Amino acid sequence: MENEISIVDAPDQSRYEARDADGNLMGFVDYKLGGPAIAFLHAETLPEYRGRGVAGQIAAKSLDDAREAGLRVKPACPFYKDYLASHPEYADLVDAR
Repeated sequence: MENEISIVDAPDQSRYEARDADGNLMGFVDYKLGGPAIAFLHAETLPEYRGRGVAGQIAAKSLDDAREAGLRVKPACPFYKDYLASHPEYADLVDAR
């Protein structure tokens, strides 16, 4: 299916990746784990996949995983700051420090 997107955590690379049905990398977000928190450092969607909601799907999956793991979130990336501002359902995860 052309629109199928798989979001997976690639802990060996400290990033979440989005891949299409053929396994092609569509986008990613780099993160850093530290204690009880995860900092999202840099989100990028490859040019040929922009405008398809890839970054938003990565953000939702990574934030859902952070909630499940009991982690606080440090949005160091401008995309994550904007995403969190427009998705109040994740406000409880944000580390205010």
